[in-house]
Amino acid sequence: MHNKDITSFDKDLWHDTTIQTHLEELRQLIAIKSIYAQNIGLRDAATYLGKIFEKAGAHVTIDQSYKAPFVIAEFKSPFPEAKTLIFYNHYDTVPTDSDQKWTADPFTLDIRDDMMYGRGVDDDKGHILARLTAVSRYLRERSALPLNITFIIEGAEESASVDLENYLAKHKDKLADADLLIWEQGIRNQSNQLELTGGNKGILTFDMSVTSAVRDIHSKFGGVVDSATWYLLEAISSLRDKEGTLLVDGISEHILPVTQRELDLVVHYSTENGNTLQKLYGLSLPLLQSEQEAFLMRYYFQPSVTIQGISSGYLGRGVKTIIPAYASAKMEVRLVPGLDPHDVFEMIKKQLQRLGFPNVDLTYTLGEKSYRSDLTNPEILRLIRTVESNYTHGVCLLPTSAGTGPMHTVFEVLEVPMISLGLGNANSSDHSGDENVLISDYLRHIILIEEFIKSYE
Repeated sequence: MHNKDITSFDKDLWHDTTIQTHLEELRQLIAIKSIYAQNIGLRDAATYLGKIFEKAGAHVTIDQSYKAPFVIAEFKSPFPEAKTLIFYNHYDTVPTDSDQKWTADPFTLDIRDDMMYGRGVDDDKGHILARLTAVSRYLRERSALPLNITFIIEGAEESASVDLENYLAKHKDKLADADLLIWEQGIRNQSNQLELTGGNKGILTFDMSVTSAVRDIHSKFGGVVDSATWYLLEAISSLRDKEGTLLVDGISEHILPVTQRELDLVVHYSTENGNTLQKLYGLSLPLLQSEQEAFLMRYYFQPSVTIQGISSGYLGRGVKTIIPAYASAKMEVRLVPGLDPHDVFEMIKKQLQRLGFPNVDLTYTLGEKSYRSDLTNPEILRLIRTVESNYTHGVCLLPTSAGTGPMHTVFEVLEVPMISLGLGNANSSDHSGDENVLISDYLRHIILIEEFIKSYE
């Protein structure tokens, strides 16, 4: 599919009976509101996926041990020496909040202007059906697969993949010894390259709070009485310097080194830069890193600390002359390989004590480790060659993304090399209104997965 016009698509391919059959299933899947945070539709979505995979010829296991059922769909090859490919996906979506602007009902697949809209059409239900379509089209033409293909589909990815590790450990015998795992999604970037990404950053989130008195105090005492707000701000400020470097003693010695090839890849391929961010978000403050290589090192390979939000004192209309007795903040640290979220949390606690902030209470709320694949793995190289051979505009090969997902959780149990490849675009609006994919990108993903299967013949 060597389309010069990235938005054009093969009308005959679009009307292929197998593609249309699975497209109708995508329509039904999007109609199921499967939202972990609201505890709705999880079992319905898992049950429906089980039915469509069984219909396609897979052996299906649905494990309902926890809140969100875990779906395993296995397509077995008859060849005894066949390799094994795993697709990781998820059927849960984020909610459709009132501040999101949708042109049409988000739970109805809306096809117009060469695009498809709907909650989950990119993240991540569209990927499930596109990949299943590729398998079905291959089996329609050749009847037997040249490799084993297993889909693992969870229902809590948007809520830190709760219980995924337990599910994987429980079914490890069924999933062990795979040769490659293709991650849930990916995009065609603003340069029209298909991004293949070999990892992601980890995350630690925690709450900080300070109680400095039993109640708010008149601000006339501001020269002699410290406030919870000032105390908290000073404690937070101790965690970062003015250039954005995370100031936690001992943390750097745990960070795994970046290889020259990994650095070369982001310098060559990454489209991220300060000028783009300034234009995209209307930045009014200076960048923490403006020199391009330093910008990329910080963005992809170094930890960072962020204040998600601060709450304290009086924020209503007019004036209220008080010294706040309570202040709190929600904090986030993005992690890189070598950093365990629990260990980093303990380092921060000890450092605040050492620096003279014993009155700061810390509560751990969330953590996921980081992961980076070895991009010289032969199966990853096979996928890269397949994409390069079947897509005119080229690839963007990145050793990691700056976002976070459960890649390390999967790797820790299955020890399988992983890489992401998907059907999204730079403006797919995941987690926002009018989530979308182009029909051309959807079809392209089907063909690329189909060609990758053929490469094992």
